[in-house]
Amino acid sequence: MAKAVVDDKEHGEPIPYDPDFNGPLRKRSCTDVLCLAVFICFIAAWAGIGLYAIQNGDPSLLLVPRDSAGRRCGRDVLHKPYLFFHDLTRCLSPTTPFTGCPTPQVCVSACPTEAYVDTATSQRPNQFLDYCVNSNSDLICPNWILPSTAFLYRCLYNVADRRKLRNLKISRIDGDEISLAKQFLDPVRLLLNLGVEGSITVFTKDENVLQTGQNIVEDVIRSWWKIIIGVLLALVICLIYIVILRWLAALMVWISIFGVLVGLGAGLYFSVVKYIETRDAYTKVLNDQTRYEDEREYESSHFKTKRDLWLAGLIIISVVLGIILLVLIFLRKRIYLAIALIKEGSKAVSSVTASLCFPIVPWILQICVIGYAIIVGVYLASTGKPLYKTRHVDENCTKEITIPDDVKCDPDLWITLMKNSSIAAACVNASCRFIGTNDVLYPYLQAYNIFGFLWLAFFVTALGQMVLAGIFAQWYWTFNKTQIPFFAVTSAFFRTLRYHIGTLAFGSLIIAICRIIRIILEYLDHKLKQYDNEFTRAIMCLLKCFFYCLEKFLRFLNKNAYIMCAIHGKNFCISAKNAFMLLLRNIVRVWVLDKVTDFLFFLSKLMLTLGVGAVSYVFFVSGLLPTSIIDNSGLNYGIVPVVIIMICTYLISTLFFSVYTMAVDTLFLCFLEDCERNDGSPEKPYYMSKNLMNIFGKKNKID
Repeated sequence: MAKAVVDDKEHGEPIPYDPDFNGPLRKRSCTDVLCLAVFICFIAAWAGIGLYAIQNGDPSLLLVPRDSAGRRCGRDVLHKPYLFFHDLTRCLSPTTPFTGCPTPQVCVSACPTEAYVDTATSQRPNQFLDYCVNSNSDLICPNWILPSTAFLYRCLYNVADRRKLRNLKISRIDGDEISLAKQFLDPVRLLLNLGVEGSITVFTKDENVLQTGQNIVEDVIRSWWKIIIGVLLALVICLIYIVILRWLAALMVWISIFGVLVGLGAGLYFSVVKYIETRDAYTKVLNDQTRYEDEREYESSHFKTKRDLWLAGLIIISVVLGIILLVLIFLRKRIYLAIALIKEGSKAVSSVTASLCFPIVPWILQICVIGYAIIVGVYLASTGKPLYKTRHVDENCTKEITIPDDVKCDPDLWITLMKNSSIAAACVNASCRFIGTNDVLYPYLQAYNIFGFLWLAFFVTALGQMVLAGIFAQWYWTFNKTQIPFFAVTSAFFRTLRYHIGTLAFGSLIIAICRIIRIILEYLDHKLKQYDNEFTRAIMCLLKCFFYCLEKFLRFLNKNAYIMCAIHGKNFCISAKNAFMLLLRNIVRVWVLDKVTDFLFFLSKLMLTLGVGAVSYVFFVSGLLPTSIIDNSGLNYGIVPVVIIMICTYLISTLFFSVYTMAVDTLFLCFLEDCERNDGSPEKPYYMSKNLMNIFGKKNKID
């Protein structure tokens, strides 16, 4: 057994015995008052910015759509309040919020109610020209029009309107008449097939990948309610597991270990079987010359995708299983110690059951911070006086209104002028366009808002960590564990708010600064794409890697600093130093014992994920259940909802295990301090449980 290194002077003196020490309940005072004052002033200024934005901003300006010429529908273009997109699917690109939708857009008086496809033999309806755009004297018209519904004055495709598409017949160039619904199977697939490359081609232009992406989106849309039911069941299963872990921690951990090994082994075997099956099916279809070429190509592509998916699953499962086996083999002796620490964490959590519900408070606060930052950001974007300039004012128009091109203009005066028929005829392409706002403070206020969001978000996370640390530290340093007060969570929460807001603000400020530097680096990396070369890529990669690692280290240091602050009530710097030195004096236990508990928690989360995934597979993929119970015939890949449910299960289990993780980290730090502070004599008895004393060879010499 590796013992704590307590005689290393380079890492500080061991913590001395203090007869008056009684854990977090000792008398304390406010910490990091200067940072608290800065934090309060910052919040007050942020609130002032929010008040200024709400008073001077008008979010409705942001909601008014603008056409390809920059004219606002319903304001600059009279009697046409709605915006029509020629190819709405091109707006699916992830860069659309920053670069705009790369498709022609035109203001219309009403959204289309009929479907129409423009072909060589089709006859354009009279109202078709309303959807065309004038560009440099050229008329650009949409290739197809679908029934749309107005949402925020934008014409969006109505997925629920199926009948009109089923009845629509279009003429192809070869003279054959086909049904649009038959051609594209259903409205959802129609939307995707007509332009899903707007989002997927950002990453690839491979046709097989595009088709796979289309099918996956279809599966999500068709099975969304089944996915929600699966996620709710996963939530219930995680709750049951957490409850059982309170009383049978060791058993549940061993079940998790063997369950993961058995599950991964079964998954590996099943992946091999399915890979061979789909590989043979792909080869058979590819060599089947009795089928039509289009049919053979479609089915071969389908089986090829499935074959590649099973091969990827086989490789991933093999790698994960190999890593887990190696870790279990080399750290098998440490697992018993880690399980003992998890038992202690389970005892602490079961003694203060309300700690499981406490994370709801930080979640609610996080939602409030996110909501406030978004509201302020939206209002700030619409502050300042609107700036309008004339556009496309030619010589004929200038003769009529004596206003040159590219000068400031009054939109109300412009509307009045355009009511004159002669002026309107001469200025058919001219407009008084909304350019933006002239608020010079906007970039700085928005930057302040972003930094405020980061600081407050990390502050809320720190608050949750310190409160949980105070709860479990109080449990550890109570000699008689049955004397834990009923309102331990409440007392820890108000103790943190009363004394240590400054410490939380200090620690979260450091993380926020590191994060804002990473954001700036990402922005610079995006801007330097035009000067892309090996040198700039190497520099940016090194910088991003350095600050990523720095943030990870600071998060680790901050969490332990919060634990020490919750125990001793010292300021951030002293707490961080004491925690770091204590961990350095016990570095073997830190990296061999504490990290093993994290690994065991990971196995528990993995077992829950695999278990829920196995049940989901039976429902969605196996075909063992009759269609009267669940019908999955409309899914292209039944594995898609299974994967989504598994991802949600892992996230849910991570949220629940965050309490256990904080409990184990707190108890581990308390255990290290207990070993240095006490020696088991009647004057200095150990506070650790008998189970821990037996495992670590400790004993209280009390008659």
